[in-house]
Amino acid sequence: MPIAPTRLERSDFSLKKKHRHSRSSRRRAAEIGDSTLRRSALAAAALALIAPAALAEDTIVTHAYSNFGEVKYGPDIVHLDYVNPDAPKGGEFSLSASGTFDSFNLYARDGVVAALTTIGSESLLASTADDAYGSYCFLCTTMEYPEDIKWVTFSLRDDVTFSNGTPMTAEDVAFSFNLFQEQGIAEYRAIVEGLLESVEVIDDHTIKFTFTDEAPIRERITFAGGTPVFSKAWFEETGARLDEASDTPFMSTGPYVLDRFDTNARIVYRSNPDYWGVDHPFSIGQNNYETIRVEYFGDPTAAFEGFKAGEYTFRAENSSKNWATSYDFPGVDKGWVVKAELPDGGVGNAQSFVFNLDDPTWADPKLRQALGMMFNFEWSNQSLFYGLYARVDSFWPGSELAATGTPSDGEVALLQPLVDAGLLPESILTDPVVAPPANDADQNRPPRGTYRAAGKLLDEAGWEVGADGLRTRDGEVLEVVFLTYDPLFDRIINPIVENMANLGVKAVLERVDVSQYIERRRSGDFDVVSHSIGMGLEPGTGLEQWFHSKTADDSSRNLMRLRNEAVDQLIPAAVEAETLEDLATAVHALDRVLLSLRFTIPQWFKDKYTVAYYDMYEHPEEIPPYALGEMAFWWYNAEKHEALKAAGALR
Repeated sequence: MPIAPTRLERSDFSLKKKHRHSRSSRRRAAEIGDSTLRRSALAAAALALIAPAALAEDTIVTHAYSNFGEVKYGPDIVHLDYVNPDAPKGGEFSLSASGTFDSFNLYARDGVVAALTTIGSESLLASTADDAYGSYCFLCTTMEYPEDIKWVTFSLRDDVTFSNGTPMTAEDVAFSFNLFQEQGIAEYRAIVEGLLESVEVIDDHTIKFTFTDEAPIRERITFAGGTPVFSKAWFEETGARLDEASDTPFMSTGPYVLDRFDTNARIVYRSNPDYWGVDHPFSIGQNNYETIRVEYFGDPTAAFEGFKAGEYTFRAENSSKNWATSYDFPGVDKGWVVKAELPDGGVGNAQSFVFNLDDPTWADPKLRQALGMMFNFEWSNQSLFYGLYARVDSFWPGSELAATGTPSDGEVALLQPLVDAGLLPESILTDPVVAPPANDADQNRPPRGTYRAAGKLLDEAGWEVGADGLRTRDGEVLEVVFLTYDPLFDRIINPIVENMANLGVKAVLERVDVSQYIERRRSGDFDVVSHSIGMGLEPGTGLEQWFHSKTADDSSRNLMRLRNEAVDQLIPAAVEAETLEDLATAVHALDRVLLSLRFTIPQWFKDKYTVAYYDMYEHPEEIPPYALGEMAFWWYNAEKHEALKAAGALR
């Protein structure tokens, strides 16, 4: 389905964005809360009385939907398999964010968004952390649709209330859905425009979505049921807009509400004592904390020091240097702090440097390839990352969706017409998938052969070495600026800058504040930035937000401004795939082509969560594959907290 229409997102080497069923840690600051706590925190299947069945010859009523096979949970579910149904309620969960905030609206371009702004949001449908393809009724009891999914009707629960106690009705659902169509960010509206024929409120608890013939079959139900539901009355009373900054979260139906905040210092969310879903089978064992507190710090170094001092109590550690060298403080030595590596079974995050393809300087793929050869991942991983990472070699790294080797017969069938049309070279049909260059881990400087190959590519691109050792073309010096906002990134970029200098390239690291960084990425005022490209296990029209030409002008995901007709023509094969085999073939072909375009300098990923926390939190023995769930199905142990206080670990 189209990716949640959020604001411009930031990325850096120590932060990874979590997409549905993608591998990552939580996002820092404005990025926290987009997913770790969202749908998986409430993963919902209604306790419906009607199992999937044919009401009429071509009409189905069910509590859940999947494009591929059976859903995991039936309508008689008691609780999710991975939760502790007896988890105690209460206590505080606290974490950190760096930077500043001035808005609680994740969906607008305006402002710097606060952490966990979607903590109170819910949708008609939600996914679980252990079912890769299932979508379950949560704010609804059942959904009804014909075999061709020309339309879907949701029967809403009659006990759902907003945080102020007013009932949720079909009018609120229709209002919220239309709000995103009218005020959502441009990249989202560009994708969903023309997919829907009508939204019809049948009665207070029934809503019907009718689709156009152009709407992808596989995404119709999740498109209709995946939008957050807000209070129509609240929007009308406050005059709030989806495309403007907001000084309070939008009123929704979730288990937490904003309690208080000190601008740029802290935010506290509190459990809603009147939460409608507290006894719902899929809320059992979840939403276990009384309060969730976010402490803000000026930079990551200060944030880490705050953790050591006990100013907050849970940390998703995304700095490999910290993980390897800095957890020797007294809290760890005395057993107050738990340091753990926990499994993550989702798709790897294809974190990369990306070129701004709207700048004519970076139009030549030979130039981009040459510069990409100056990043020595092997040395960085050994010397800077302590061997914790693997190299990104796909846009679906670490998963079966990653392209490998030479194209299969199915891939060739998709690629051949594009070759015949002159959109792709013949070599795409026979050559192995493009892979990052292999380097010597003992020194940052790439091998001489790599330098020679890169220099030849630059020569072919017209960038020749002058008397001063710098490469020029038509009198212009080849200069590349790496834009960042995080000082921790300096140790990554500076060795690349040095290697590029040896190649005759004037490379520069430019660090700006967060607000400038967000605006310059959004407006395309950069040469190279770091980008977290997060794919899922069931890619669909969201691919257009990442890679399609129609989103290149203004997109928080297609930051590289990619405009490529071959990519545009391949995306529908993935969107329209009806089987997992067809989906994998289409994604392999797309991945192969994307890699061949070399608009990224691939970075790194890992297949585990690295977390540290004060020993007062507990979690189920087995972590489900698609969520860490620290704010969802972990819980607080009051006795352990008191013991930590008595020992002087916490106040």
